[in-house]
Amino acid sequence: MLDVSLLPGAVLDLLSDGLLDLSGWQILACTLIATHITIAAVTIFLHRSQAHRALDLHAIPSHFFRFWLWMTTGMVTKEWVSIHRKHHAKCETVDDPHSPVTRGIRTVLLTGSELYRSEAKNLETVRKYGHNTPDDWIERHVYTRHSALGVSLMLVIDLLLFGAIGATVWAVQMLWIPITAAGIINGLGHWWGYRNFEAVDASTNISPWGILIGGEELHNNHHTYPTSAKLSVKPYEFDIAWGYIRAMELVGLAKVRKTPPQLKLGAVKPVADNQTLEALIANRYEVMAQYAGGLRSVVAEELERLRAQGKQGTEAWKRMRLASRWLHRDADKIPVALQGEVAAACGESATLAKLVAMREELRALWTRTNVSADQLVHDLQAWCHRAEESGIAALQEFALTLRAARA
Repeated sequence: MLDVSLLPGAVLDLLSDGLLDLSGWQILACTLIATHITIAAVTIFLHRSQAHRALDLHAIPSHFFRFWLWMTTGMVTKEWVSIHRKHHAKCETVDDPHSPVTRGIRTVLLTGSELYRSEAKNLETVRKYGHNTPDDWIERHVYTRHSALGVSLMLVIDLLLFGAIGATVWAVQMLWIPITAAGIINGLGHWWGYRNFEAVDASTNISPWGILIGGEELHNNHHTYPTSAKLSVKPYEFDIAWGYIRAMELVGLAKVRKTPPQLKLGAVKPVADNQTLEALIANRYEVMAQYAGGLRSVVAEELERLRAQGKQGTEAWKRMRLASRWLHRDADKIPVALQGEVAAACGESATLAKLVAMREELRALWTRTNVSADQLVHDLQAWCHRAEESGIAALQEFALTLRAARA
């Protein structure tokens, strides 16, 4: 056995403090910076550029991200991309590689990385969903063939730079993506949070400020507009990776291909036309989010009316409170156990009942596939006319907004 007391002092110092000889706070700062770079590499390169083709990256950042991810995660680009694409294609079904809806939130939170590794071994998944990913010499002979070599090299570097505590730094680096991406985003991002849009799945925004996980916190926004390079859509939301992407674009290192659509408004037309229909369908998620705002305001008015009548805390009050949470959602997204209570709340308010019924009629304008465009325009015109004649301010204002929409 080696007697460390016989080693030269310089060697002992190196083993203890590393080449940099940093304080504890400095080592913590270095660890956070390194893990943040890893997060940026995952969201910008693997997710937005490779999986969804939302932006094109110059060879310099592209190769840097590949090399960094090889050292800090050991993940293979083709495997990660194919698993994520399958998640979108089979979202929240039994074939979804990591859905808390089918597998349970505890399973995804605690064993997310195991779910990833298991699916990565599914050759059919990789074959079907892994197209158009890097396939050059270094990918085939280094990054894919020797995926464990990079993380081993990272361990050596951490030990040399930081000394013995470098092993802890390395462990944090290795756990960062399994915890944040495999656990939090894949788990909480389909289980808890707020929703801007009625995406077809249960995706949620975990936080309006996407900093710690590079903007991936805005998961509902992403599932609504999966091919967008920008994940923030509201003025109060912040996507830090979008800032990095814009900076790279300004110096010619990236090219954004797509961002979330924005509803354009012009002068109010006498009647809705083909352009109005095109604008409605192209911006249907934003349109329905605006409709939901009107619905919530009416529910708030109903709650105030019940309060004024001294009915706060009554069954009617509780039903209306429940309605405030669920009435703006698609009918098939309301839990079966709550549908009766929500329907009863509508039955106590003719205004709410009208709003809910017309919401479903409006949604049918883009869910019906066996109807001609001319018929859909006619149906939209009829919808706007009924809304304006309803006597309900929220519907009247919304109909004017629709007639001002431009493609």
